[in-house]
Amino acid sequence: MDIKSYIEEKGKKAREGARRLATLSTAVKNNALIAMAEAIELDADRLKRENRKDIEAGKARSLSSAMIDRLTLNDKRIKEMAQGLKEVAALPDPVGEITRMWKRPNGMQVGKIRVPIGVIGIIYESRPNVTADSAGLCVKAGNSVFLRGGSEAINSNNAIARILIDAGLKAGLPEGAITMVDIVDRDAVLAMLRLDNYIDLIIPRGGEELIRTVSANSTIPVIKHYKGICHTYVDEDADVRMAQDICFNAKVQRPGTCNAMETMLVHSGIAEKFLPRMIERFRKAGVELHGCSRTQALDSSIIMAANEDWNTEYLALMLNVKIVDDMDEALRHIETYGSQHSEAIVTNNHQRAMQFLREVDAAAVFVNASTRLHDGGQFGMGAEIGISTTRIHARGPMGLEELTSMKFIVLGDGQVRE
Repeated sequence: MDIKSYIEEKGKKAREGARRLATLSTAVKNNALIAMAEAIELDADRLKRENRKDIEAGKARSLSSAMIDRLTLNDKRIKEMAQGLKEVAALPDPVGEITRMWKRPNGMQVGKIRVPIGVIGIIYESRPNVTADSAGLCVKAGNSVFLRGGSEAINSNNAIARILIDAGLKAGLPEGAITMVDIVDRDAVLAMLRLDNYIDLIIPRGGEELIRTVSANSTIPVIKHYKGICHTYVDEDADVRMAQDICFNAKVQRPGTCNAMETMLVHSGIAEKFLPRMIERFRKAGVELHGCSRTQALDSSIIMAANEDWNTEYLALMLNVKIVDDMDEALRHIETYGSQHSEAIVTNNHQRAMQFLREVDAAAVFVNASTRLHDGGQFGMGAEIGISTTRIHARGPMGLEELTSMKFIVLGDGQVRE
């Protein structure tokens, strides 16, 4: 197979689809999303069969339990996938929204209107639900979506994409609205990253290696959804019970996600009161604890943290613990090791809370709340395509508005430039 020609042909169809999709009414797009959701629900057994092939292959390749979890499609996750499409259908359509309008002294009116970006390429790993999530959001925002999932989920992704494409076409979507690269050859990714005449934006979702590969090889603009080395700082003025509940949730509720806590920083003034019970709760939940020497002094069974541990996204039931003398030390640690994803402070001190909000550089900063809440749905934005850590206008949860661009519109009655 000539991979370059294969990708180029798919890109051409996606571009043609994007032109037609951009002009579709909200009603047509919503009806298509509902039809896609219903098709997912009706074909749940087929999806589980295809998913089992990926899980069996993953176990044969000795993939980690966290990876297998991200790969798994069960009844609950399939229902959530379908529900996600229905929720996107219920969201306001951003396309065509005039966000601002002003009048110039010469009588000319200038405005800004939301328009689709065009063709959005999504390169992702593990989670098959990303196929449906990405397709739904891109279609609602008037964009064609060009999907390339990981080899570990090839059967699941292809099955989901086929269901979505067929249902979408029957409901009025143009051909090329949803495109799936259904081969696992890595050269297909490289060809896709150089398809700047057809693809307008690349969004990679996956591990650090994937993000670096995409960023280094793409001739197309990239919005990175980078790793989540997330911290929670327990201040000396924290409510102990609240801090324990927040930290437990941030680590244990779903450790394989990018917004799970990887390092817990604890003020020395509260450490002896806070840590013993916290350590006990983590141990009962099966969390492997790595700590600094001061943490070890409180519990000798804690593993001594190596330097590289502070810079590790575990995505598993593993956690670093460090005792600090003040908030400045916590801020320095976060600045050194954080990935600008999600950072939290637990404190009853308003001044320190506001300082933390001002000084921490991250896509989302939390006061007295779990980092696991960094999510478009939890923020009331609806579904998201991921969490952007790139320092541009689209930072944090990328919902429908972040999948549009702005176009200036000018209304005149004969004005010319003097």
